This record gives sequence, C-alpha cells and structure tokens, in this order.
Amino acid sequence: MTSILWLRRDLRRRDHPALLAARDAAGDGDLVVAFVVDPELWSGGGAARRAWLAANLRALDESLDGTLTLLHGDPRRVVPALAQRVGASSVHVTRETTPAGRRRDEVVAKRLGESDIDWVETGTPYAVGPGLVVNGSGDPYKVFTPFSKAWRAHGWPDPAPTPRSLPIRNARNDAEATAALDAALSAPDLPELPPAGEEAALRRWRAWRERALENYADDRNRPDLDGTSRLSPYLKLGVVHPRTLLADLHDERGEGAHTYETELAWREFYADVLHHQPRTAWEDLRPEMSRMRYSEPEDAVEAWRTGQTGYPVVDAGMRQLLAEGWMHNRVRMITASFLTKDLHVWWPLGARHFLEHLVDGDIASNNHGWQWVAGTGTDASPYFRVFNPVTQGLRFDPEGDYVRRWVPELAHLPGKAAHEPWEHADGYAHGYPERIVDHAVERDEALARLEATKR
Repeated sequence: MTSILWLRRDLRRRDHPALLAARDAAGDGDLVVAFVVDPELWSGGGAARRAWLAANLRALDESLDGTLTLLHGDPRRVVPALAQRVGASSVHVTRETTPAGRRRDEVVAKRLGESDIDWVETGTPYAVGPGLVVNGSGDPYKVFTPFSKAWRAHGWPDPAPTPRSLPIRNARNDAEATAALDAALSAPDLPELPPAGEEAALRRWRAWRERALENYADDRNRPDLDGTSRLSPYLKLGVVHPRTLLADLHDERGEGAHTYETELAWREFYADVLHHQPRTAWEDLRPEMSRMRYSEPEDAVEAWRTGQTGYPVVDAGMRQLLAEGWMHNRVRMITASFLTKDLHVWWPLGARHFLEHLVDGDIASNNHGWQWVAGTGTDASPYFRVFNPVTQGLRFDPEGDYVRRWVPELAHLPGKAAHEPWEHADGYAHGYPERIVDHAVERDEALARLEATKR
C-alpha cells in the first residue's frame, strides 16, 4: 500500500502528526513525501521569500536522505495526478486554515474522492486548531485577552513522537520544480537569510532561550537588542511547530516565558479570527470603518517603501525589511502606523508590501496585525491612537543604535540625536532626507477623518 504526505506549512520531521499518520497508512508499503511548487504562489512573493522556502525545502530533503519529491504546477491537478501515478490509497496533509488554502484543498479532496483515494487531515500549524477555542455560548472570541485565557485553559497535546525510520521513496522530481529552487537560491541581491532547516531552528531556539528568555518581557520591544527569538520565519513554514516550543516552556515560570506564550497566543488568535471571518484577509473586520476616507499619495508611499520618509525609526525599519526580509515587531507597528495614520493610506497596501518581502509573512498574523494598528480590526488599537515615530524611536531605541545600523546617513549623530536630525546643525550633512510630512499636522488630519466617519 502506498500513501502520500503532501507538505505545505509543515517542513519538518519532528512533532508532525500528519507524517505519522501517512507512515502508518503506508504500513509495509511506500510513503511518498511531496511538495508542490505552485507557480501562482511562487510568483506572488518576493525573492527573499522564494529563497527562504527553497532553502528550507533543500534542508528538509537532506534530513530525509534525498527522498523528498518535488513537483511543479497547480496542486489541484498535480496532487491527484501523483496519487494516480504511484497508486496511492490515501493522501495525508496537515489541515490548512487560510481561506485560499481551504478552497484549494476542497477541490483536491473532491478529485481524489472521485478515484476512491482517501483524503486525510491530521493536525494544524497551530498548538490549538482554529475554531476549537470558543466561549461559553459556543461562539468565537472577538477580543484577545479572553481568547488567550481560554486558549491556555484549553491546552494542547504533547509533541508527537519523532519517527526513527520512514519508508520514503522519491516519486521522480519535476525538473521545473528543481529549476525553480535553483533559481531562487541563486537570485541576485538576496538578503542575508537565517540558517535554514529544522536543526537550525532548534539550535536558535535553545541558544536564545538560555540567553534571552528571562528578559524577554522587557527586551522584546527593543529593536536595538537581540531580544526576540526570531523563530517566526521557521514557524511560518512549519519548520518548527509552536507545540514544540510550548512544551519546552512547560516548566518555565518566569515572566519571560509567560510573555512568550502570550505572543504565540496572538498568532493563534489571528488564525482563529481569519478562520471564522475569511473575508478579513483583505477587508476591515469592523465594517463601520469602511466609511474612512483614504489617500493615495504615490510619491510618499514610495518614500515609505524605500525608507526615505525623513523619520529615522520608520526608515530604519523599512530598510531592514528590504535588507533582511524581516523587521522587528515593534517597528512593524511604527511603520504601519506611519502609513495608515500619517499618510492616510488603507492598510492592505502596506500588508501586501510586507507579504512580498517578509520571510515570516503569514496572512493571518500580518493582515490582522495591520488592522490592529490601523484601528479597523480586532481589539483594535483605537483609530485615534497614532504612533508618534519620534517618541517611539526615543523610547524603544534610546541610544539610537538601531537607527544608525540601518540609516548610515545618520551614523555621525551620537546617542538619541539620531532620532531627531532636524534638531542638529549637521543632521542632514550626509544626505538624509527631510521629513515628507509633519506628524502633528497629519495626526490632526487622521482624527478629523475619524470624526467624519461618525456623521
């Protein structure tokens, strides 16, 4: 008997319930572990995202002794064709929870069923699958804090065991798929990416946990420090499962461990919101905010994208994004607020830019995080809360180290002076641009537009 494990957001061996289910279904037969390079999704992301995915697929293939089957094309056609070709009796997956993924899987499952091939979903990319945490009335939570309490009370299973051996056979790689990976990894001007693969993820986790977990509650908001785990790129592709991390924190009782659990809960909350409200992938969760008047200032948006707004911490964040395919979470909030509240641009434009470049770009966390800042989503930071990019920089990058790292035009300004070049005679001596807007004026404009929605 032959079974197929079709990988999507689960590129690992450890703590992988769908892998175990596929192995058990194969019995004494063959197990085919496959990944499909979908041209539609492949072309939808930037070079860094493609390279990060390619690097982790290569690392997984190595951990599977070169047996990973790489295919190319529309999965709705490719997966049923593979099942027919290898004589599979079942196709196993980790359950998809995004709207597009669920629509795709419905088609694949239907086509497999027409050939009497079983479609088996086991587990999700989350510690608690979206839809499982509900209130006393059986309804989903709309606010994070009660969700997080119920999420902790619900609990999650222990990590799945790691199989010692797997009866995997390669079912013939598609030349287009291997060529796509080769091209992604050799693309010009790629940012410096983290080490790929499950072992690298776990090494990063262990080293960071020992060094920085204790101070995480305070240091996580400091972009000038290496205070965050930076595991989000691995979580995005399922190179490590959140359940694995939570199990490792089980005996930790400090504030840092509790705060880290809470950050994982935010990720699961946003996935739950998207599960129940799939329209919110690209629409405001709060429909009353649809009356907001937005602007489309092309030159200012381009300045934002390229880190040329004249606000140092904003520009540092946008340049880090382009250079690393990653941005510190506090700075994500600052840059998002600047686009939505200072430039008055509707959040999906910024969300798309982030998803193009972020190697950890996840539609649920990214897009609902943008709505939180924009004041149109869950528990929203109210629309009238407008991040001041100067005070945010002074508070969370107090010595200006983060700014100087990414904005070399300000490297000559010592300490906190890097946040306010306009206050110093030589602030613009090295070509840093002047501010494209006056924050105080634009804050008043943002509040005026909010009041207009209430009329």
